[in-house]
Amino acid sequence: MFIVTEEEAATIRQAYERGGEWVAVAELRRLFPGLKDNAEAVRWVRTIAAWHALPPGPLQRKGTSGRDALSQ
Repeated sequence: MFIVTEEEAATIRQAYERGGEWVAVAELRRLFPGLKDNAEAVRWVRTIAAWHALPPGPLQRKGTSGRDALSQ
């Protein structure tokens, strides 16, 4: 398992758009040298190239969280 920052995802997406799947795989493996399996790397590239950042979530009032509100 690994975590991809939005910056890394943007770099991988740019590589995908610029040169296609295998260029993006090379970029992914440059960023994450522990990925050894090309088939797995292609799957991750396709996933990363397709995702979009989530919109900001609902605002919470200061000092309350969902768990605290339920226990009161």
